[in-house]
Amino acid sequence: MTRNELQKSKLPDKPGVYIFRGKGRKILYIGKATSLRDRLRSYFSSNIASIRSSAIAKMVEEARSISYKTTKSVLEALILEANLIKQHQPPYNLDEKDNKSWNYVVITKENFPRILLVRGRELYQKWDLKDVARTFGPFPHGKQLQEAVKIVRKIFPFRDKCTPCGGPDVVCKPCFNRQIGLCPGVCYGEVSKEEYARTVRNIHQLFSGNFKGLKRQLARDMKAAAEGERFEAASRLRQQISALEHIRDVSLIKNGLPSSGGGTRIEALDVAHTGGSETVAVMVVVSNGEAVKNAYRKFKIRTAANDDIAALKEALTRRLTHPEWPLPRVFVVDGGVAQMRAAALVSKEAGVAIPIVGVVKNEFHKPERLIGDARAIEAYEKDILFANSEAHRFALQWHRTRRDKIY
Repeated sequence: MTRNELQKSKLPDKPGVYIFRGKGRKILYIGKATSLRDRLRSYFSSNIASIRSSAIAKMVEEARSISYKTTKSVLEALILEANLIKQHQPPYNLDEKDNKSWNYVVITKENFPRILLVRGRELYQKWDLKDVARTFGPFPHGKQLQEAVKIVRKIFPFRDKCTPCGGPDVVCKPCFNRQIGLCPGVCYGEVSKEEYARTVRNIHQLFSGNFKGLKRQLARDMKAAAEGERFEAASRLRQQISALEHIRDVSLIKNGLPSSGGGTRIEALDVAHTGGSETVAVMVVVSNGEAVKNAYRKFKIRTAANDDIAALKEALTRRLTHPEWPLPRVFVVDGGVAQMRAAALVSKEAGVAIPIVGVVKNEFHKPERLIGDARAIEAYEKDILFANSEAHRFALQWHRTRRDKIY
């Protein structure tokens, strides 16, 4: 795909990995994206040098074609990006970052291997590589790698720093990670060497990018456990397969602000009630100045009655539990500083960094001013106001419908 074709094409609004190629199809740069559509189009903004770097601007000038591969989740994109960078060593990836500051996942060579995050400078300067069974990386995005490992650890609990129990005559206390379910009990002698080896095998498969093979292996293990009447093990394996099918990787999606052109998703939330009764909230979506009505959502508020801020927090919390809904470039809330703070708190707890804008109304409930992220306001003011207006209309409409059914 050439640059001209890219700008005309209908790119997928899905996570994935993209590759910029130069003359002779030489790979110049490999990156990952939450939305391939938005990320690739952002490279052709007029201020790409200031947004990214002069080196990336130069790379775009050298590029002759671009290819991409979609993935089912941001986690898969993160892992695929690292594996491709390791395989191809693209010059503009390496120029952007000193090799010693890359991040790696390390599996140690022990009876009960540890799974660790290690910086390149530490790995190659302080570690004896005879103690390392396998490394995965380099990963360019340290913060996102940390979040990815947290997700993996919830699916496949592993040992990181705890010490295995010294034997049957040694009295051990479960470590904190065992108590919260992130370690299988290596320190407490609860897991055999063979069983733990299967966990390490699964993590190896996952960080190798072999998601399909991993799911097939887990399915075979589950079948064998069920046939052997080890029903607890079969249930655990079923949960792991389900978790891999529905990875909640919302926390991996750290959105930067793109250029104003091309399919920018704006989401607005609003709350409606009558004297605290029948409290409801809605989410509406605007993209490219148009309402995306099939993406509108309704929330019957469960925890808050006559409290707009608590209702907003509940609605946004519930919205962020849906990784299958694409995240927006901007969240819009109806109200002032208190509403913005509530939305920011929910976003922070979910690990999501998305600009938030508040629409402050006058006594006639008309927009008076916008507050919050200045760059978002400057880039998307019309869409923000339209989304807020749509959210207010949709919330009132749904609230009246519910109220009329009751009365």
